Amino acid sequence: MKVAVIGATGMVGQVMLKVLEERNFPVTELIPVASEKSAGKKITFKGTEYPIVMMNEAIEKKPHIALFTAGGDTSLKFAPKFAEAGTTVIDNSSAFRMQDDKKLVVPEINANLLTTSDKIIANPNCSTIQLVMVLHPLNLKYNLKRVIVSTYQSVTGTGKNAVDQLNAEIAGESNISKVYPYEIFKNALPQCDVFAEDDYTKEEIKLMTEPKKILGDDTFSLSATAVRVPVQGGHSESVNIEFENDFDLDDVRALLADTPGVTVLDDVENKIYPMPLYSEGKDEVFVGRIRRDRSQPNTLNMWIVADNLRKGAATNAVQIAEYLTENKLI
Repeated sequence: MKVAVIGATGMVGQVMLKVLEERNFPVTELIPVASEKSAGKKITFKGTEYPIVMMNEAIEKKPHIALFTAGGDTSLKFAPKFAEAGTTVIDNSSAFRMQDDKKLVVPEINANLLTTSDKIIANPNCSTIQLVMVLHPLNLKYNLKRVIVSTYQSVTGTGKNAVDQLNAEIAGESNISKVYPYEIFKNALPQCDVFAEDDYTKEEIKLMTEPKKILGDDTFSLSATAVRVPVQGGHSESVNIEFENDFDLDDVRALLADTPGVTVLDDVENKIYPMPLYSEGKDEVFVGRIRRDRSQPNTLNMWIVADNLRKGAATNAVQIAEYLTENKLI
């Protein structure tokens, strides 16, 4: 099993290598790919050193799987070339997510749609993944009508330079290289990604479109506001869900507790609820603060937290790769 990791030296790429090792994915040859500035460097994986190679060399090696985490432009240019060489690409960028002929996959929800003909598979947006992990079982039982989500997103979602900016600001350093238009320490920026249609950001548009494709349901409406906060442990989401059918709160908690990949932390008497502090380094999606919306019927409020580098990116991609190998689709 030859596995290429494109963007191996980046923040998500490093976590992807860690997840591959932790989950003992059957890698017989690792092909780490990075930009030219990383030429000559080596990656250590399971005790073996692998030299970083450039893109064309990686394509020539014809890996069975290529895990892409190097940005949309890189994916658009090179993912089809890997696919033409017979490689199955799992892409972490937004490049292919909403293309009709590409599957957008969260394994616990819709991996059963995958076939041997799927040579480029899209990994969803980090905020989308943790949202749909909770929406999916609730939709099956109560039928979604409307979802309103407000996110509180970690600086790790922007990358290493953003983390460096936050830490430099915390340390009170001057001459800081800024990734964000304002300082992020002691602040909250109501802008994740660039502004696009109708003054929504691209991140908000992803949150409003991707869940419908993953759930295979476009009958409900969805609105989003995405905010960047000075946190490193994971993304948080305040979610308001209106259903077609009424629900019992105990049934909701039991349903979510029985959902693979979801952990309920909802004991307010003992101040137990999800926080990025608990999610960092973990693969579960945590949900709590589960309560009725007093303002209208059949409506639920909840708080969802997950490590955006793991289940929100690397772990979900590796889970897709596991499904492909276990079901002999590559």
